Amino acid sequence: MKIYRVTNEAETHIIEEIAHLFLQQRTMDGEPEEKSRTFAGIKMALENPDKSGIIIAEEENSVIGLAFFNLGVSLRIGGPYLWLNELYVHEEHRNRGIARKLLLHLIYWAERDGIKSIELETGINNSVTKHLYNSLDFHDIISKRYAFHF
Repeated sequence: MKIYRVTNEAETHIIEEIAHLFLQQRTMDGEPEEKSRTFAGIKMALENPDKSGIIIAEEENSVIGLAFFNLGVSLRIGGPYLWLNELYVHEEHRNRGIARKLLLHLIYWAERDGIKSIELETGINNSVTKHLYNSLDFHDIISKRYAFHF
């Protein structure tokens, strides 16, 4: 298995597999599949590596897991931080430590590049992911997230 950050030079089939995996995860959440917006978002993320990125787990030329993140600057912590938007592993490949490996790769990369904090959110009742995050020394921040969409 290879874990690496995807670049703008990624082959089309890699981008298609990332989109398929992402849409699979979104469908599980009950959201509609919107392939064209997903492709546009992936391309935009890859074209702006100073603002966002995608790390994938690849096995036998198939994308089996992904981590998608955005980079920002925080006044609270006085520097750059990383927001982990998505962490997903294909159902058939779960319970093999792939999500942990993706997160460890992300942590290593972020620390090496001077990122001061990694933040994320998960469902209140998602005990599996909460256990993973806590096992890697992430800690709870009590807050309520809001959204406004155009």
